[in-house]
This record gives sequence, C-alpha cells and structure tokens, in this order.
Amino acid sequence: MSVRAAQSPLAAIANAPYLLLSFTALLWAINMVIGRYMVGAVPPITTACVRWLLATLILLPFAWRQIVRDAPLLRRHFWRLVLLSSTGIASYNAMSYYGLQYTQALNGLLLQSISPLLVAVWSLLLFRDGLSLGQTVGVFISLAGVLIIISGGSIDTLLHLTLNAGDIWIMVALAIYAFYTAILRVRPPLGPLSFLAAIMAIGGVLLLPVMAWELTHGAELHFNRFTLGVFAYVSTAPSLLAYLAFNRGVQLVGANRAAPFFHLMPVFGTALAILFLGETFAWFHAAGYALVLTGILTATRAKSAKPA
Repeated sequence: MSVRAAQSPLAAIANAPYLLLSFTALLWAINMVIGRYMVGAVPPITTACVRWLLATLILLPFAWRQIVRDAPLLRRHFWRLVLLSSTGIASYNAMSYYGLQYTQALNGLLLQSISPLLVAVWSLLLFRDGLSLGQTVGVFISLAGVLIIISGGSIDTLLHLTLNAGDIWIMVALAIYAFYTAILRVRPPLGPLSFLAAIMAIGGVLLLPVMAWELTHGAELHFNRFTLGVFAYVSTAPSLLAYLAFNRGVQLVGANRAAPFFHLMPVFGTALAILFLGETFAWFHAAGYALVLTGILTATRAKSAKPA
C-alpha cells in the first residue's frame, strides 16, 4: 500500500465537514454534562484554565514543527490571535463552566439552540453575510426539534421555562463564541496545529489571573481520581479533538452552514441521558431528532445568500 493510500482515510475525514461538525457537537455535549456534574468538586475557572494549559502541553510535541515554521506569522498576527483566543477559548469556556454552577446541564444544552441565530447576526454585522431563505428555514426547523425534545412535547413546559443567573452567563458566553465562529474566516494563515496551540496557550495564560483570584477567594481544588479524570477529558476530547474538527469544518463550509450543527448538542445530550442515566426513549425524542436532522439537511443544502 502506498503512503498516499494509507493517508486517504484521514484525508477523507479532514475533508468531510459535516462529519467533523457532528463529532464536535457530540464531544461538546459530553463536556456540558461533565461541567454540570463536577459542580462543587472542581472550581469552574480553574477547570477552564487547567483545561487549556494541559491541552497546549499535550499538543505541543505534535505542533512544534508547524510552530517553528509559522513563527513569523505568529508574531505578525499576535493580536489577532489574542482576539480569537479571548473569545473562542478563554471567555466562552470559563463563562460556560461558571454558568453551569447555577443551572442544569439540560438548560445549557437547550440554550445552545440560539447559537446559529447568533452566528448569523454576527456574520451579517461584520461581513454582510445574510442567511438565505433555505438556511433560515433549516435553522428554525432544527430549533423546533430541539424545543420538542427539551419540553417533552409539552407546550406548558415551554411556557414555564425560566432563566436564572447561570442561564444568563451561558447566553453571554454563546454570544461571544458566535463572534469567534464568525471571525474564524479572518484567522491567520497558520497550520491547524500551530493555530490551535497558539490560541489555547494564550487562552490559558489569560485565565491564570482569574484562576488565582478564584482560588484565593474560597474555591478549593482537591486532586483526586475524579478531578484528574475531569482534567484528562476536558483537556483532550472537547479541546484538542473538537476544536481541530470545528475549526476545519468552519473553514470548509463557512460559519452560517456550520452553525446549525450546534442543534445536535441537545440531541446528543438527550441520547446520553437515555443511554447512561436510564431515561426512557419517548415519541418526542424521535420527533425532535427527525426535525433536527431535517433542519440541518435543509440548511446545509440551501444556497448561500448573496452579500447584503
């Protein structure tokens, strides 16, 4: 077998944006559930900071050649990298973990449903990119599916949903991450590994003083099997693997086509609850899944809108 043939499966995955974006949604759904499960055991800002510093150390040996090659570009575009890191790495994750201290994982997963609309708003404001009719219809079909899953098919449940402080923190975090998603198109022309290593390292450093404040104001971090397990997962799957997949997916199809895949997070979150928490599969799960997939297919196959 030739080297080219041996590399073809990986190359095929790297050029399959919808597979990459679906994989990202799965890993981030698991991360959201873990973020809620660790409340009271691991401080939220400390989790975010350690997550990115550990992920950087893990990635560094693999990214070193690209970093050396891209060193002039890293210096030239340093402040652009700071902007990307502060929005997509530091702020979003720290605020999400903090918000999960005060709200349920289910609420956090539901709120992900506004992400495609937020991405569309930022894309319109920054780059004059509007949603086409087909993309808009797809977003709202997927949103309807998410609402059916979360509400259990009950309108009364939807009408009595309330926001708390944690929900607001997560909503602000999502608005910031939508900004990051929209501006990924102007990312510096770096290799994928050097780019990810740079923004993760910068994000971890930006969070260091916030972590120090957290630990000196009553938060406690105990190194035990659970803590180490949390750090092992959050520094690899939703960090290294998910961000490589997400950045590549957005690069291939653009922010507006990638955004509907955020709707898969509540779908995956519900499926995980059914598989691992013993919850029962009901008609509204099937209806919701069908609508989410229909909406994603509609949005991804629709023609892009012309610049406004």
